[in-house]
Parts: sequence; structure tokens; C-alpha cells
Amino acid sequence: MFFLTSFFHLPAGFALLPFLWLVNVVWFFREAFVKPAYTEQSQIKTYVKRSGMGLLFWVAVLTTWITIFQHFRAEWGAMGDYLSFTIPLGIP
Repeated sequence: MFFLTSFFHLPAGFALLPFLWLVNVVWFFREAFVKPAYTEQSQIKTYVKRSGMGLLFWVAVLTTWITIFQHFRAEWGAMGDYLSFTIPLGIP
């Protein structure tokens, strides 16, 4: 049972981590940067900044991959088709 739960949660956790970073940035932005200073605020600022940087990095990597894939899919031939979820019809 432990193997099944760890096998499922690890990939799902990595896949949903950027969404968690987005939620973290949106939810805690006011606490970190708008409210008056308090003792834990510096730690919250650090977490919000790291979440924002991770999110921006993930968006940059995903955007780069989508751009490359859309541009070169037809040139990749069979490999491009294997990577496609749906295969577009027509002439590339």
C-alpha cells in the first residue's frame, strides 16, 4: 500500500507544484509585502519570493517547450507524432 501511495503522490506532487507556487504567491502576497512589519514577515517574504521565482522559471520552461514543439513538430516526423496527444490533419 505504501508503494502505491508513494508512486502516485510523487509524480502528481511534482506536476502540481507550480500550481501550489501560484496559490502561495497569490494567497500570501499581502501578508508578505503589504501589511505592517512583524517578526515572521521576513520568513513569509522569503517563501513568497521563492515561490514566485519557481513559478516564473516553470512558466518560462513550459513556454519554451511549447514554442519549440509547435515550431518543429512537423519536421520531427514520427517522433513529433509520438509526442503529440492529437495528430493534426493536413499538410504541415
